[in-house]
Amino acid sequence: MTTAELPPLSGKVALVTGASRGIGYGVAEALVARGDRVCITGRNEDALKEAVEKLGAERVIGVAGKAHDLDHQSEAVERTMEAFGRLDHLVNNAGTNPVFGPIADLDLNVARKVFETNVISALGFAQKTWHAWQKENGGAIVNIASIAGLAPSPFIGAYGISKAAMINLTQQLAHEFAPRVRVNAIAPAVVKTKFAAALYEGREEEAAASYPLGRLGVPSDIGGTAAFLTSAQSDWITGQTLLVDGGLFLNAGV
Repeated sequence: MTTAELPPLSGKVALVTGASRGIGYGVAEALVARGDRVCITGRNEDALKEAVEKLGAERVIGVAGKAHDLDHQSEAVERTMEAFGRLDHLVNNAGTNPVFGPIADLDLNVARKVFETNVISALGFAQKTWHAWQKENGGAIVNIASIAGLAPSPFIGAYGISKAAMINLTQQLAHEFAPRVRVNAIAPAVVKTKFAAALYEGREEEAAASYPLGRLGVPSDIGGTAAFLTSAQSDWITGQTLLVDGGLFLNAGV
């Protein structure tokens, strides 16, 4: 996006974790498009730099690091405050799913890693954002959960359990941070990203056949939802988990 194409500044600032590609990038793109300044995080420094350039280095900064690392969390929040002077919105998107198989044989050390990245890191970023800006000035937090957190998901059980915890974390934070900060979650079904490729690659038509809307999700579907949940249009919504699933959950009763 060139300087001439940039929208007027909204006056708001967001931090989006795990945003060098996929859903996180789609969220950052939606926020930049409405005029927010944004800090994005990711593990790969080169990929992060490329994302910053694509989004517009005039309004976007990147901080590389692992989401569960406490020093990285502090650095991301501190650099956002230094660069932009405020931190209105946090989108916890960073996540991992390193294992595929039944939970009866799940390596508990892998389960701990999943929870560290998917749940504990989200809480850490929320705590740091709260103390740095939101406690006194308000704002919004959006946690990217999953449809897998709402029903059993064969072979990705550890991931689903962590996302169920994230949904409850959303409710806990919403209750505790009210009325200054609204906290909501988004529960996507399968979104076409590298992260979810194993769930659809080579068989996308078959994978999409069970979706009432006839297609899998794309990152902009989640980006638009996150933009809504961090906007004034959602000012009376908190503690909710919004299914963004192409209608897939409608099949639960069939």
